[in-house]
Amino acid sequence: MRVLVLGSTGFLGRHITEHLRAMSGVRVLGAGRSPGADLRVDLTTTTVPALAADLRALAPDAVVNCAGAVGGGPLLLAETNARGPAVLCEALTAAGIPVRLVHLGSAGEYGTNAGQPLGEDAATCPQGAYGATKLAGSLTVAEAALDAVVLRVFNPLGPGSPGTSLPGRLADELLRAGPDGAVRVGDLSAYRDFVDARDVARAAALAATTPGPLPRILNIAGGSATRVREVAQGLARISGFHGRIDENGPGSRRSSAVSWQQADITAAATALGWHPERALATSLADLWTSRTGTPPAPAPV
Repeated sequence: MRVLVLGSTGFLGRHITEHLRAMSGVRVLGAGRSPGADLRVDLTTTTVPALAADLRALAPDAVVNCAGAVGGGPLLLAETNARGPAVLCEALTAAGIPVRLVHLGSAGEYGTNAGQPLGEDAATCPQGAYGATKLAGSLTVAEAALDAVVLRVFNPLGPGSPGTSLPGRLADELLRAGPDGAVRVGDLSAYRDFVDARDVARAAALAATTPGPLPRILNIAGGSATRVREVAQGLARISGFHGRIDENGPGSRRSSAVSWQQADITAAATALGWHPERALATSLADLWTSRTGTPPAPAPV
């Protein structure tokens, strides 16, 4: 089976590529802007005819689209998160090849729903340009005349978490501060649903390889709401940090507008037989080790 992964060098793309390569009978093709990609392509600038020709030549059985932007100006967000999936869907249709499209959406498409787990049929009310552009891309995929599924990924973390994410930035700040320093962050009182990137990778692989029709949208998450402060405290324990965490710093405007999120992941269990396997503590420990190359500090007795 040939699986083409767009955005294969990004945080989730790397984990998905690694998971697929470990599967028997799967050949992974990487696509993106990097020089070593099997398919050099930028969804923000390529044309539908050019991409359709490339897809016909590669003839993948499945395409996993991990390409996306989490920051930048409105134009970059729109071109990457909205135009990119639209070009991909039109190119796949024009190519006329039988293919399963797996697109990574975002919890940011929902907005907030305090106190109630979010099912796939929940109302979407994105807070800001990021969520709005991700929603546009996901709706394009969900409504396309293709064999396609959107995986709405909640808050991924784990080894290699980027500095643009809260867990990645906290790890970087703890490294900078040292064991007795001070870390300044924004308000950490919000609740989020965290999921290990390796569990996301397994969900994407199942979505790409499971035969038969799938629901158009599936939530991929840990299935529980965790106060963000617990992530900071967990990383502090793991790193051996004894200093001060100051929550009076600047935070993310996008994140501050969403005070509580939790996913209902029943549909993914039914359609894919998927459920998250890694606990938050494991994800944080592996994130810290990936940053430092050293094991976490021993837990206090």
